[in-house]
Amino acid sequence: AWLEVNFLNIGQGDSTFITTPSGHKILIDGGPDSKILEKLAREMPFWDRKIDLVILTHPEKDHMTGLIEVLKRYKIENIIWTGILRSTPEYQEWQKVINKEGATMGIARARQRISFQSRNPQSQSYLDIIFPFDELIGQEFDNSNDTSIVSRLFFGKVSYIFTGDIS
Repeated sequence: AWLEVNFLNIGQGDSTFITTPSGHKILIDGGPDSKILEKLAREMPFWDRKIDLVILTHPEKDHMTGLIEVLKRYKIENIIWTGILRSTPEYQEWQKVINKEGATMGIARARQRISFQSRNPQSQSYLDIIFPFDELIGQEFDNSNDTSIVSRLFFGKVSYIFTGDIS
């Protein structure tokens, strides 16, 4: 079993689709528009409409708008984000779709570990949240780039770091 990390070309912004050796599907950010749907259709079988974990690193248009489209079309089990407040139309739409989705919501904070269990000990993988250091839920930011969730994915001796737009 292998870890698969795909950096999706969705134009400006960011989107990464990960499949763990145990078959968990993770989507980090969704880009600025619905182009993500076309990319996911290439990564997942057409009959599979479930994503185990969605991470919104920060609620800026170029990372969030595509995720809104994903939430409307896929069943999302878990969502992790910072919970910060914004006053943009995209943010209002994000709030609407996450409330409708019914996913388990998590607020990111450093030192959290998400394990992706596998029957094979050699196939264990996990994701550590490195930043933000403090819980940011309910705080308002004009620009959320520097509130981005920073995480590191581990699989054996290989690791990947995902930084959102943090400076």
